Amino acid sequence: MHVDIPVFEGRLDVLLSLVTDHKVDIFDIPIASIVDAFLADMAVADRFDIDTASELLVVAAVLVELKSKRLLPVPEEVESDEELAGTSERDRLLARLLELHAYSAGAEGFALMIERQARSVPRSAGLDEPFRDLAPDLLGGVTPDDLARAAVRALSPRPVPMVDLSHVTVEPVTVSEAVAELELRLPLRGISTFRELTEHCATRMEIIVRFLAILELCKRGWVELDQGRNFGELHVRWVATGSVLSAVGAPGSFEEYDG
Repeated sequence: MHVDIPVFEGRLDVLLSLVTDHKVDIFDIPIASIVDAFLADMAVADRFDIDTASELLVVAAVLVELKSKRLLPVPEEVESDEELAGTSERDRLLARLLELHAYSAGAEGFALMIERQARSVPRSAGLDEPFRDLAPDLLGGVTPDDLARAAVRALSPRPVPMVDLSHVTVEPVTVSEAVAELELRLPLRGISTFRELTEHCATRMEIIVRFLAILELCKRGWVELDQGRNFGELHVRWVATGSVLSAVGAPGSFEEYDG
């Protein structure tokens, strides 16, 4: 709101700031004149602005409070706590007024942005009308021979995919087969070394499988293992009785007889 009084002419919130900073004496401000001027403006206005009216009430309340404190007699000694309490209330009202102005200015800014955005029209995608006939021909330069070759490639049967298994290790013999083999060889040899039992093996995997088979026989108690020193020769001695051999039977019956 714009005010025009003998000591000041301008916005009402600026006047309040000058009074708070003691740059304008509160006694020189006719509050009644300000209220009368506001009522006169509102009477001729097209519509009643509740925001402006509430703002005036806040400012007028602060001015009345400040002026009443100056007009009322005060005791000679005023406690500092009471004086600070009055100052705190005044500062709180001023802070609310400044906050109100900030929100009001922000709302006006958003309203202006929305209004400007409503005036803009997005551009349609695609080529403009004069350039639509100038689009390149995607089939330009393609001959019937090119189409024939493309059809042959598309209709030709695709080769069957081949999976390379050369890197996959295939065990030539299983542990069960190696156990069946040792069941036949060890009773006839009595005591044998591991080197002698695997001298016919061609790959490392065959040796590993027979070592696992010997461990299986040892677990069952059919053989005894002896190694005099670390990394020395491993001796295998068959200790199973004849009843075990008869129970085992043919090598193919190993899986049926599981100890």
